[in-house]
Amino acid sequence: MPTLDLANAKPVAAPPAAATDTRALPAKPSLVGAGRDALKAALADIGIEGREARMRVSQLWGWIYQRGAKTFEEMSNVSKHLRQALAEAYTLDRPEVVAEQVSQDGTRKWLMRIPPSMAGEKWHEIETVYIPTRDRGTLCISSQVGCTLTCSFCHTGTQKLVRNLTAAEIVAQVIVARDRLGDWPGQEPPEGAFVPTDGGRFVTNIVFMGMGEPLYNVENVTGALHTLLDPDGLQFSKRRVTLSTSGVVPEIGRVGEETGVALAISLHAVRDDLRDELVPLNRKYPIAELLDACRSYPAASNARRITFEYVMLKGVNDSIDDAKRLVRLLKGIPAKINLIPFNPWPGSKYECSDWEQIERFSEVVFEAGYSSPVRTPRGRDILAACGQLKSETERLRAKDKAALMSKAEQDAFRAMSMVD
Repeated sequence: MPTLDLANAKPVAAPPAAATDTRALPAKPSLVGAGRDALKAALADIGIEGREARMRVSQLWGWIYQRGAKTFEEMSNVSKHLRQALAEAYTLDRPEVVAEQVSQDGTRKWLMRIPPSMAGEKWHEIETVYIPTRDRGTLCISSQVGCTLTCSFCHTGTQKLVRNLTAAEIVAQVIVARDRLGDWPGQEPPEGAFVPTDGGRFVTNIVFMGMGEPLYNVENVTGALHTLLDPDGLQFSKRRVTLSTSGVVPEIGRVGEETGVALAISLHAVRDDLRDELVPLNRKYPIAELLDACRSYPAASNARRITFEYVMLKGVNDSIDDAKRLVRLLKGIPAKINLIPFNPWPGSKYECSDWEQIERFSEVVFEAGYSSPVRTPRGRDILAACGQLKSETERLRAKDKAALMSKAEQDAFRAMSMVD
């Protein structure tokens, strides 16, 4: 199936279709995304243990996470015998990219297919988004297949939760992104790609703001974070990794202590009655409990403020009184408020606040001493903006297993009178 470059209005080459039976488990497990303990266990399974195992883990770690190796044969400092043993038992396969869409603003969205985690399970699709600017490239990754929270303004919340992603599957999204962007030593980005121009890496920041609630998958998310933050591997800074939660209060302190990453809170309302509707998790962990957890977040300081995300919904939560209440609620928390213009999706009952109202709301927050940037919508034309992600697997499988395009892409193809 072709994918579409919406920026240049032309089809771009799609990856080859998977040769494996999508109803079956892969013949061999992949080591891509595996943590150090998982690599050690994999080596033990082929008879490599003790001091040699520690050395071999370091070698595999460097090849997978520093150089982006796609085959064991590339590992020139690993013995031929061990390369053969590894290839017989494992692969370095990545999740399959089923579709890639490129927005007019340079944002890229990948629909990835991941294999089943157990016999009898179907293959599933997740979405990952790359948002580039001149000096940074932010990768928005998913932590679950679907979502369990049913936030009323969020498209992802209309898709039922299928399962948690494993730590390896979370990390593998970063590997795929770096593959597709040419973000490994000695590689170049695709022709015409919008990537940072400062001479550094193309993926510089990670945000857990894709599909799912990260803190309802806390074991795998923290495991993935240890791999992402490893100074001898992917080498992401704690300051450049942000975990966004709708407010799973008991896990907030734990993830701060174990990882030290930046925290973002999907707040969206200043009254419990309204937040109960917008973010149903609030019925379990109301605003007061959530903000108490934020006040004691271990990684928060004036230099590392907690981001409070606030989607602007016309006539719902965007009044000047709401802005004043927001300022009072956040008193004593090192915070910044990220105002997010609502990104529409098919079937939503909400509208985006008028721009003038967003500016007035922002002024109230700013005058109270809080940074209140208005997030520029990115990737709206490919349904890649905040709150728009949704794997189309379930709906499309009922109609046509091969038709894995979003509505925006289908419309673009029809406009050009192109045939699937």
